[in-house]
Amino acid sequence: MAIWDFVKDAGKSIFGKAEAATPKAAEPAAKPAQDAETTRKVNALKAELKALNLDKDDVHLTLRGDTVKIETRGADRETLEKLILAVGNIEGIAKVEADLPPAQGDAKEPVFHTVAKGETLSAIAKKYLGDANKYNAIFEANRPMLSHPDKIYPGQKLRIPQ
Repeated sequence: MAIWDFVKDAGKSIFGKAEAATPKAAEPAAKPAQDAETTRKVNALKAELKALNLDKDDVHLTLRGDTVKIETRGADRETLEKLILAVGNIEGIAKVEADLPPAQGDAKEPVFHTVAKGETLSAIAKKYLGDANKYNAIFEANRPMLSHPDKIYPGQKLRIPQ
């Protein structure tokens, strides 16, 4: 299982305030409050994946502290890379664990880039793809997490197409 590191304090805020979550009445009283909070956060992560159209039936998320483990049987390599980024680029998540499917043919290991302050997709494209005008390839490789090429932020991790 591979582990990807993310900037814990950067990303989309989806967890909200802990006080807003109330444990379900059906939960046994013996369960600690931590379990209710973890369940609430996993549900928020699943809702985010659904909003991005990445919520396949066989995607299972496990949250331990600030680490999310993704398990899936049906996702191809590109989809799993997007799942990793969609979950990892959430504020409060520091690590994502997942097993990537084996590379097909001459496919290379995924390349991820963490956006630095002041960087643009054009600068990132020049660095990795040799041409600033290829920024759209990076934008497309990160859809649906990116809605516009200018909407990237420091600490965000992006897929670099090979």
